[in-house]
Amino acid sequence: MTGPTRTAGVVILTAATFGLTYGLSAPLIALELSDAGYSETLVGANSAMYAIGVLLVAPALPHLSRHLGFGKLAKCALLLAGALFAVFPTAPFLWWFPLRAALGAAAEALFVVSETWLNQITSEEKRGKTIAIYVTALSAGTALGPGILALVGRDEALAFVIGAVLTLAACVVLQLGRPREAKPERAVDESPFRYLKRVPVAVAAAALNAALESAGLSLLPLYAIQLGWPEQSATFLLTVLLIGSILLQLPIGWLGDRMNRRILVVILAAISAAGALVWPAALAHAWLAYPLLFVWGGAFVGIYTITIAILGDRYEGGELVSVYALLSIAWGLGALAGPLIGGMVMEVSSRGLPIFAAAACGLFAIFAGFNNQSPN
Repeated sequence: MTGPTRTAGVVILTAATFGLTYGLSAPLIALELSDAGYSETLVGANSAMYAIGVLLVAPALPHLSRHLGFGKLAKCALLLAGALFAVFPTAPFLWWFPLRAALGAAAEALFVVSETWLNQITSEEKRGKTIAIYVTALSAGTALGPGILALVGRDEALAFVIGAVLTLAACVVLQLGRPREAKPERAVDESPFRYLKRVPVAVAAAALNAALESAGLSLLPLYAIQLGWPEQSATFLLTVLLIGSILLQLPIGWLGDRMNRRILVVILAAISAAGALVWPAALAHAWLAYPLLFVWGGAFVGIYTITIAILGDRYEGGELVSVYALLSIAWGLGALAGPLIGGMVMEVSSRGLPIFAAAACGLFAIFAGFNNQSPN
């Protein structure tokens, strides 16, 4: 196995393992807070703290990655995340808000490092395939998180311990895998905001992905429970949604290579908007809920997959790091707003969550369809 191939494999496996802990932590923390008597708004506020951590660390990532290197920065992020998982069960609930922010900072550092690292070591002709495998593996890891929670439950602190062990295991994989170290080139102008007018649809896609992903992971189980689903079955709905986001990415990527990508992004957003509107009716029947969430997860995540592939073709080196930093800020803002809005609309209306998801996807479809600077 060549150096770049081994490095890509180690980075993808590490990110997938950490994705598993992300998928585990979001519903776990939300359910624990709900049982403690916190309202949906406060549960959403806690989930938004994850985004605060993202926003705090994102501007520093180009500097940190250039001076520490990708490998060392990724190991530090994994060690921090493992320690945080171990602290959660012993800390008072009020401390879970700053702890969630720190977890967000660690996760964002790892994800930006992983995507930039892969783009730097992958040739242009293999980039699309590598990114598709990366997104699929990351989604697979995230999908296993709610499945583990549904399997082991929330008795004692076992779920948190599993999260800590898996995160530290990912660090061991990164250490023993001996990936080829790399540092990003310095961009001519490292300010990420100079790219805002160049990639507005990509920025909007990152914000949309973050808003609905963070809101859905925390609030979808609560929404299903309100409709009468048992807790374990409600949590398993997340796994079904995420499995769809895994298995449908390769077909979506295949379509992206054979049609106008801007049009495909608009179509996926429109499908996501229509699908969210059907949630209330579909969740009344398991045989409808599972296939709907399967397809919805694939279409929704496909928006991000196509966007990342486009950016990898258009930018490289230091410019790509700055673009990713901009997307990180957009992701943080979306992840901050998503759970807060989702939690509030759930208190206002029993159908608040699907209405929020449908409105967000619909507005994005309109923006992407009419923006002349949409990727093509």
